[in-house]
Amino acid sequence: MSKLPKVAVVILNWNGRFFLEKFLPSVYNSSYPNIEFVIGDNASDDDSILFVKQYYPTITILENDKNYGFAGGYNKVLERVDADYYILLNSDVEVSQNWIEPVVAYMESNPNIAAAQPKILSFHSKEKFEHAGAAGGYMDYFGFPFCRGRILHEVEEDHGQYDQESEIFWASGAALFIREKAWKEANGLDEDFFAHMEEIDLCWRLKKMGYAIGYCPTSVVYHVGGGTLNASNPKKTYLNFRNNLVMLQKNLPLGKAIWIIFLRLWFDFAALMKFLIDRKPKDAWAISRAHQYFFLNIFKNARKRKKYQATENQKGLYNNSVIIDFYANNKHKFSQLNPKDFK
Repeated sequence: MSKLPKVAVVILNWNGRFFLEKFLPSVYNSSYPNIEFVIGDNASDDDSILFVKQYYPTITILENDKNYGFAGGYNKVLERVDADYYILLNSDVEVSQNWIEPVVAYMESNPNIAAAQPKILSFHSKEKFEHAGAAGGYMDYFGFPFCRGRILHEVEEDHGQYDQESEIFWASGAALFIREKAWKEANGLDEDFFAHMEEIDLCWRLKKMGYAIGYCPTSVVYHVGGGTLNASNPKKTYLNFRNNLVMLQKNLPLGKAIWIIFLRLWFDFAALMKFLIDRKPKDAWAISRAHQYFFLNIFKNARKRKKYQATENQKGLYNNSVIIDFYANNKHKFSQLNPKDFK
């Protein structure tokens, strides 16, 4: 029997003693034999690292000198980790013993799969999918990400309707399996994103390199979600709107990027007005600040555009608008979308 590939489970921590105490036991009890556990710390000022050193002395701890966010934090940590596969795992995720084996076997069966995710259910409502990833990520024509099992704020119950291994557009950063080789080829995450959508940008770049992104439903994890920034936080609003525009500029063909971003600014303006109507001025201001950042850094981000030799893998793109489908056509479930509109 050939040796199993080495897997490094890497949890990025920032003042996360509560989540480490609650969820690290399940991760530490993973049954995969060729494994290393790593806690990457973004200069926490709580006692989370002391907790890990005291109760899990065999876990590798790699400390950053400051808080580099999700993107920069992982980049700095993974420079010092050697494994065949990295698993970027949020600290607020509960796993089962054999959650790793199915995904690794799935990826080993197809060398072109650069990254993959398990089925992600809600920790607090385990019969439902979790917002950040659900049963795999997709992208609509205007650059709005959505998932099988979650469109906008509408989350489905899991009835086994998405229990087929499948190719997707992006895999969730809550539990992201990625080959070390692919990570290095793509130069990791874009550190300017700080947090939110950085994994979508990474997956998009991998697909532009010709790789596939996969979903493995026989592995199931349970995600709390919103552990660092909850859904109503204006900073999260800012990062999501800002990073989405930057991602489109970086990854779309130039002509299409100009057209789509022009339209997206109008979508964003509608969202800004909705926040004002709902008496959420801080979120409205966050969208305005996101646009200011985008235009002030437009030349910097233009330099990040790259030409790839491979033919882009467009599997998982939805050639329509989930926003229009959701609000105008009352399509709130993935199964209600027209299959012919998917590439």
